Amino acid sequence: MTDETTVHDGEESPIDAAAADDSSRTDRSAVDDGTTDAEGLDAQGDAAADYIEALLDICDLDGDIDIDVQNGRPYVSVSAEDPEALRLLSKAETVSALQELARLAVQSSTGSFSRLILDIGGSRDARKRELTTLVDRAIDRIEEGAAQAALPPMSSYERKIVHDVVAERGFASHSVGEASERHTVITRA
Repeated sequence: MTDETTVHDGEESPIDAAAADDSSRTDRSAVDDGTTDAEGLDAQGDAAADYIEALLDICDLDGDIDIDVQNGRPYVSVSAEDPEALRLLSKAETVSALQELARLAVQSSTGSFSRLILDIGGSRDARKRELTTLVDRAIDRIEEGAAQAALPPMSSYERKIVHDVVAERGFASHSVGEASERHTVITRA
């Protein structure tokens, strides 16, 4: 019997695959391409917004696009007065695919790799709530006696959220594994 526990929800979450594991690709974020300045990030956000706006027009969907910079990344969010209008686009696989396409559009437009984050219909906030619940369950298991709790594999973006939530709770975490198997392990601080 091991004192490590793996925490899963039991069913695939609606945003579980929304951010395909970035660690399965070369870590291009380490490349110095000059896009960390505010002007470069704004240009990336504008290029992504133009791409998403054209897509919404093709799909004949109404949506409001907001562009921001969060944690050194362009962040483009799409919302609508009627949440059902974006229901199909806010599915996990669709958000992931559209984010990759938007990144390619940005690269084509600016010549720079982008670490753009795309949020459609609140999909990122929903995923953060799910990850927070997952962390809370893992911490409960540690408090019940497990030495550590391993979460399922997830993207680097999701692991960053997990590390932040774990730190807020006063516990420690680190990532282990390679490529699509990279996951977070939580321990006492």
